[in-house]
Amino acid sequence: AIYGGRAMSKDKIELKHTPAILIGTPGRILDHFMADRFTKDHINTLVLDEFDKSLEVGFEEQMTEILLELPNLKKRILTSATEGVKIPKFVGMENPRRINFLKKEIPSQLTISTVVSKEKDKLNTLVQLLEFVGEEPGIIFCNYKDSIESVSTFLSEQGILHECFSGGMEQRDRERALIKFRNGSSRILVATDLAARGIDITELKFIVHYELPHRIEEFTHRNGRTARVNELGTAYVLKWDKEKLPEFIEGSTPIKINSSKKLDDPFWETLFISGGRKDKISKGDIAGLFFKQGDLNRDQLGDIELKQDCAFVAVPKSLSKELANKLNNTRLKKKKVRITVL
Repeated sequence: AIYGGRAMSKDKIELKHTPAILIGTPGRILDHFMADRFTKDHINTLVLDEFDKSLEVGFEEQMTEILLELPNLKKRILTSATEGVKIPKFVGMENPRRINFLKKEIPSQLTISTVVSKEKDKLNTLVQLLEFVGEEPGIIFCNYKDSIESVSTFLSEQGILHECFSGGMEQRDRERALIKFRNGSSRILVATDLAARGIDITELKFIVHYELPHRIEEFTHRNGRTARVNELGTAYVLKWDKEKLPEFIEGSTPIKINSSKKLDDPFWETLFISGGRKDKISKGDIAGLFFKQGDLNRDQLGDIELKQDCAFVAVPKSLSKELANKLNNTRLKKKKVRITVL
């Protein structure tokens, strides 16, 4: 069983069986522990993924409290994509065994390119870069939530569809931003380093360092969103011409961008369906509804993401409003569902 990692109402939690695996963020796990929603006596293994994040402010306190709630731990497993990170004292590992699963060096398929802006305000250069890259999916990384807001406002003024992703957003809004990014309803994600790891997004052709990262770890994890495994990818470093690059940004090649191409809107748009797994609805049921009553062919039905209480479907943008009007208040299994454009 998988339990945790998702905001739930305390009075709605009912466990019919003891879970075998508990998965979640430290804050959510600790919330369940403090409320004594299940026994912790039999938990003997702790896996801390991306443990270098535990060095950040606020994380150590939560993890220390979690460890205090687990008196019978026998194994502590820490994983990270970053080598040489100091193991935090609160984990309680005096003589840890380090295992490197990368047996041989894999040649990097990543290209790092520097784009110079003559203006300190790099927004115009950013738009030129997006037009240069073309209609490929990518992430624009910012250091701060305020920066995301200014970039988002400017992109909207230029008519460039995008989604935002940061810790300052509600969990539901972050999830929906990722859904639209994954299914192609949005090609651009403007994000903080929260999107640099630990989330489910597809292979990307490029990322943009709109604001220069402060540390090499941030630079590495941002770049890790593209050129994965044997795929090619480009990390664009966007800098003001009077701005000095950090020493850890090595091997960057300056490039000139010249493009007057305007970006078209994505082909897909996302529809929201007010029914999910708890209503016994399957992806097949949703596909059948759009094929039979929506008169779509297979090429016109994009990704379907099925959640516990809702679902999201990618359909051609040119047909989205018509489909929403046509299929709204229809029945899936025994439930009448609302279907709206997200």
